[in-house]
Amino acid sequence: MHNTLTDSDLLAIWPDHAPTPLAEAPALASKAGIGQLLLKLETRRPFGNFKALGGTIAGLRAIARAVGALDIVQLLANPGRYGPCPTLLCASDGNHGLSVAAAAHRAGASARIYLPAAVRDDRADRIEALGAEVVRVPGTYDDAVSIAATAAAAGAGLLIPDTTQDPNHPVVADVMAGYQVIAREIRSELRRRSQPLPTHQFIQAGVGGLASAMADGLGSGRSGGPRIVVVEPSTAACVAHALILGRAERIDGGLETSAEMLSCGLASVPALRRLIHHHARSLLVDEADLLRAEAALTASAIDSTASGAAGLAGLLIAATDPIERKRLGLSDASRVLLVISERRP
Repeated sequence: MHNTLTDSDLLAIWPDHAPTPLAEAPALASKAGIGQLLLKLETRRPFGNFKALGGTIAGLRAIARAVGALDIVQLLANPGRYGPCPTLLCASDGNHGLSVAAAAHRAGASARIYLPAAVRDDRADRIEALGAEVVRVPGTYDDAVSIAATAAAAGAGLLIPDTTQDPNHPVVADVMAGYQVIAREIRSELRRRSQPLPTHQFIQAGVGGLASAMADGLGSGRSGGPRIVVVEPSTAACVAHALILGRAERIDGGLETSAEMLSCGLASVPALRRLIHHHARSLLVDEADLLRAEAALTASAIDSTASGAAGLAGLLIAATDPIERKRLGLSDASRVLLVISERRP
């Protein structure tokens, strides 16, 4: 089963699949003192967030492998042909679990989603509405990751992680391939407009998967593509920590942040390796920065959250700090890409 996704794969899952909008934000670009600001609106993706491209696709591919189907298209074209499907398991702060639950629902399988106790009830309710079982876990997202992995090792089901310490994990590779659809759509739309690639992309990170996929999908400064700047809450900066060390290491603390989907304490190794390869830079934001960025999106009629607005928070800090502006090479001619990764549940 190839990692690259085809339009046939996407249409088999979502018959009305279409690229999400790539919007321009001239007022925010002026505020940041740059030439152009592009917003990829993953708020319009199924379930209202980019994770649909990860967990749903990876979950269906895992089921196809387990039951002997050639691919997602064959699996979904022949419901019931392959016998009982395995239970899907995953840990999540909400969005990945929703997408894995959707994969199970689409294939007629069951799913069990491990959520940290602090995850809001409305996020859990959306998962349960797709027929999945929600298991609340004391502690952080990383504790949920450990418990889900233990359950899978004991035979409870197929683990569909979006993070791993295995650089060659096949399911996480499928998740990353799904995220790269975003970059593919951006390239296609910019070609249609006869516009060049951005000079920079400010991409938020939980474990680093989205930022890594965007760097791979659009290239990086070292290959003529946009510079990649990874933006994280200062209280949950596991990717920044890993970039400094050159290896993944779990950070201390409770990881409390209003950017709930970024509350992660251990970077994913495959993502980290790609970010190092692309010479990614790191930028940390505090809670006030996140809330200001979320408010700025709301003022621009974009419904998102602190997690979805984190890239904008990073850009606004870098644009107004002369030292950061110089470090990251921003100017009034810069063309910056942000991924608005989720809408409010």
